[in-house]
Amino acid sequence: MTASAIAEFNWEPQPAAQELLTEIVTEFFARCKAARTLGDKMRIDTGTRFMDWLDFIQLPRSQDIRDRLTKVGFTRKAVDGAPDCYVHEGAIFPMVILDAGKETAIGIKVDSVVEFLAAWQITDQVEIVGDPLTPMRRACAFKEGDAELWVIERHGCRSFGPIESSAIDRVAIVRHREAFRRRTRDWDDNDVGFDHTQALIRAAVEDLGEDVTCAIFFEAERHYWMSKNRAARVQYSRQNAIGLGWANHDHHTYRSSRPAFIRLLQTLAMLGMQPRERFYAGHEAGWGAQVLEQPVAGITVFADVDLSAEELATDFWTQALPARTTPGSLGTVGMWVGLHGESALEAGMHHLECQFDHDALVGQLQAASVMTMSPFTNFPFLKQAFTEGERWNVAEKRIERLLEKNLITQQQANQFRMQGAIGSHLENLERNDGYKGFNQQGVSDIIERTSPMRQLVGA
Repeated sequence: MTASAIAEFNWEPQPAAQELLTEIVTEFFARCKAARTLGDKMRIDTGTRFMDWLDFIQLPRSQDIRDRLTKVGFTRKAVDGAPDCYVHEGAIFPMVILDAGKETAIGIKVDSVVEFLAAWQITDQVEIVGDPLTPMRRACAFKEGDAELWVIERHGCRSFGPIESSAIDRVAIVRHREAFRRRTRDWDDNDVGFDHTQALIRAAVEDLGEDVTCAIFFEAERHYWMSKNRAARVQYSRQNAIGLGWANHDHHTYRSSRPAFIRLLQTLAMLGMQPRERFYAGHEAGWGAQVLEQPVAGITVFADVDLSAEELATDFWTQALPARTTPGSLGTVGMWVGLHGESALEAGMHHLECQFDHDALVGQLQAASVMTMSPFTNFPFLKQAFTEGERWNVAEKRIERLLEKNLITQQQANQFRMQGAIGSHLENLERNDGYKGFNQQGVSDIIERTSPMRQLVGA
């Protein structure tokens, strides 16, 4: 990875921009009591913060607000339906739209506009803009004077303009969504599994384009992960109770074996995912990661793999990493995959990380008998912690394969048979000041703390 590429992803907190947005939202709450009530419900009932659900802010156009936005790092970037739009490329902040009208509007992201309106008993007198199954739908949920609170759902779409979608397009969305939800994941040959997955993606992209395909693919991935993680199901039900869903997702984490890493990244590239920063945790830790982002679908992936220092500059999309075959050569990531399978196939994601009020979520989940591990990042601008891991049974065929290759001992095999191994987590993340990056040292710490070998008795 070149020095220029590293500098490109040197994310920094943006406190001045955060202060401006907080000022705008605080003033909005004073004018729209229903929005303030929603913010309280988010914090008390779900351990989340109103600011983290923001999709857009619309303000009356003035030179003063234009100058203030520019001063704190926003730049003008027209989008369909919002020609006078400002974005902050160096942080995680909502789009700010300047409009000739007098109204101030804030839009929060949700998985489903209908589910939100139903949860808040907002009747059919409120119009939903956009037909069912179109890539973007929105509705004005609350209006008080010249202050409006909108809810917006997006499926691979960043525009605000009207989106036309034929009945055939909508049927195609349903068909491909079902295909992703039902795809066969457990294969004796990983290459066959990736071929199958890529064929499903290729067919969906042909009908829907890569942005919509990316959105519905990861929707299916979250459902599969959630089916294997109680903490996820508990938190999802809390967020769904007020109509939010998983729209506060921050990133999706996959673990890969070395030989399959090239297939994983090529599969993600088919969904329009673009490489961001890389991580290398050092010789002793023995793992690395590639971060990828799909800016239109709003999806970020953290892809983990066992790695050596000399391999960090590898073009992972064209050069396969050879398997490690000597006893003791599997690192934390490789052993997890050996026990559970590829994240992109039968294992599912290692974790989903969503944005929360960190301390509030810890207490609320504890009340639901979901415990949280000690934080592995605790900065003013970034806090991260895993829920205690979901322990999965390990399939006998996987234990036998590891034994045959002398990658585990007979004693370790017996312990995995009896104890299983930690499979997945929900990650509690709090971002402040729009910070977009990750803490490499902290990530290294939690990967070591969740090592399958460390979890064995006597390890």
